[in-house]
Amino acid sequence: MKNAIVIGSGIAGMTCAVTLAKSGVRVTVVSPFPSERSQSVMAAGGINGVLTEHEEGDSVACHIEDTLRGGSYLAGKTAVTGLCEGAENIIKHLEKIGTVFSVDENSKLIRRTFGGQSYRRTYYCGSATGKQIVSALVMELRRYEAAGLVERKLWSCFYSGLIKDGTCYGVILYDETKGNLVLKTADAVVMAVGGQNAMFGKTTGSTQCDGYAAGKLFTQGAELKNLEFIQYHPTTIETKQKRMLISEAVRGEGGRLFYLENGKRVYFMEDKYGSGGNLMTRDVISREIDALKKEVFLDISFLGEREIDKRLPEVRELCLKYINLDISKEAIPVAPCVHFFMGGFAVHLNHETNIKNLFAIGECASMYHGANRLGGNSLLSAQYSGIVAAKEIVKRTSDGEIPDFSAELKEEQERLQKLRSNKKSKFPATYIRDMLAETMRDDLGISRTETALKNGIESIDYYISVAENINYDSSVAMHELYSLSAILQLARATLTCALERRESRGAHYRADYPNSDEASAYATLISYDNGNYRVYLDKEYKYES
Repeated sequence: MKNAIVIGSGIAGMTCAVTLAKSGVRVTVVSPFPSERSQSVMAAGGINGVLTEHEEGDSVACHIEDTLRGGSYLAGKTAVTGLCEGAENIIKHLEKIGTVFSVDENSKLIRRTFGGQSYRRTYYCGSATGKQIVSALVMELRRYEAAGLVERKLWSCFYSGLIKDGTCYGVILYDETKGNLVLKTADAVVMAVGGQNAMFGKTTGSTQCDGYAAGKLFTQGAELKNLEFIQYHPTTIETKQKRMLISEAVRGEGGRLFYLENGKRVYFMEDKYGSGGNLMTRDVISREIDALKKEVFLDISFLGEREIDKRLPEVRELCLKYINLDISKEAIPVAPCVHFFMGGFAVHLNHETNIKNLFAIGECASMYHGANRLGGNSLLSAQYSGIVAAKEIVKRTSDGEIPDFSAELKEEQERLQKLRSNKKSKFPATYIRDMLAETMRDDLGISRTETALKNGIESIDYYISVAENINYDSSVAMHELYSLSAILQLARATLTCALERRESRGAHYRADYPNSDEASAYATLISYDNGNYRVYLDKEYKYES
C-alpha cells in the first residue's frame, strides 16, 4: 500500500489527507498541535464560488477574470481556471460533510460582497467560516483514522526532507514529547505549513506558521516563487499578543473607512474611488491607509445591534473582548498588518515542486493568487490544491528502493546536541528572533525602497553569520532554536526577491519604481546553492500561458 506524509493539519492538509485516504493511500498527518488550533480556524469572511444559483450576470468566467486581474495577471490562467471551475463541487461537498453555511429564510445559501470582485459570490458561516470548515474536516479525518488509513502524529514538527538526487523519500521529524529526531520515509511528502507570519513578529496569523519548512527545503534545493508579494490586510486591531483581523466581511456588509479632520469624517476611499472604494483590493486600501499617516476608523454601527449580531457576531464579540469596543455603537480603529503570503514553494499544476515526490499546497504554495489574493479565494485554494495534489499522488507508482539516510540522521542529531549544549554565546535566540521581525517590518513594509531592502539584507546576513552560535535558553522551545537558521535564509530570499523586482505590482510597491513594467510581468523564482541566491523571472507563468 502506498503511503504519504502530510506536514500540517489545517484545511489544506486535512483536505489532502482525506482525499488520499478515500483512494486507499495510508497517510500520516504531522502537526505540533491539533487541527482545532491551526491557523485555518482564523479564516473569517468566506469562500468564493459561482454556483448554479448565482447572482444575475455572474459566471465562472467572471470569477476567473476577477482572480487574474486581482493578482495583476501574474497567476497562470490554466491554474486559476481549474480553481474557479472546481468551486461549486467543493462548496457543495463542504455542505454535505457538515459545514454550516449561513442561509436565508428559505434555507438557501447566501452570499456577501468581497473586495476586488464584480459580484456577490462569497459564501460564509457568519464570520467564522474557517472554524466551521475545520470542524467538518476533522470529523472526516477521524473517520479514516478509525479505519486505519490515517495516523495523526501530534506534537511533532518537520525538521528536514530526506532528499537525494532531486527526489524526496520522506522527512526527519522533531518529536517534541521526547526531544529527539525521527526518520520517516514515504512515497510522497506534502507540505501544508501555511505562510511565514512569525518572521514578521505580531501579525494576524498564527506564530506556528514561521516559514521554517520553506526555508529548510529551500536550502535543500526546493525553488521558491513570488516571495516579494506579501498581502497586508487593511483592517486589523492591536492587542497585547498579536494583531487581530477585522474581517473583510465588515466592509462586505457596507462598512465605511474614514479619518477625522477638524472633527469631521473624511471617507477617503469613497472620495478617491467612488461608491465601491471600501471594497477595493487589499493592497490598494492598505497603501492608501499607510500614505495617510493618520488614525483610520471602520464604521459598521449604522447596521444596528440586531443586524450586526445576525451578520457579524464574531466581529462584535472580538472587539468587545480585546479592545472593549461595541461596534454597534462605535467605529473601530484599524491599521494594516501582514496577513497572507502569495509567495511560497514554486509548484507545477499538479502541486509538485521541482523536487520529485515533494508537493506543496495551501498558503505555502505559490500558484493561484499572483501578485495579490482576493479575499475568499484562500479557503477555496486550500481545498482545491489539496485535492489536486492528492489525485496526482494516487496516480503515481512507488519508486521502490529507498536510500539509506542513517548518516544524515546522525549528522542532524549531532547538530541538535551541539545547539543544546551551547549556553555561553552572547546571541540569545529570542533576541535574534525579535531583531529579525523588526528588520522585516521596517525594511519590507507596505512601501519599499532599494535603500531599505539593502539595509534589510545586510542585517539578515549578520544574523545568519551568528545563527549557529546562538545561546540555548531552556525557556525557549527547541523548535524555535533549531529553526532559526532556515527562517533567516527564507527572510534573506524574500528581501532579495523584493530588491530584484524593480517595479510596483499588486502587493509589492516600490516607492522608487512606482509604476508597473510589462517587461517584468512574470513570476519571480529563487533558488539556493551553498549560500548563493539565483533570482530570475519565469516567463512560463505569464497570464497568456
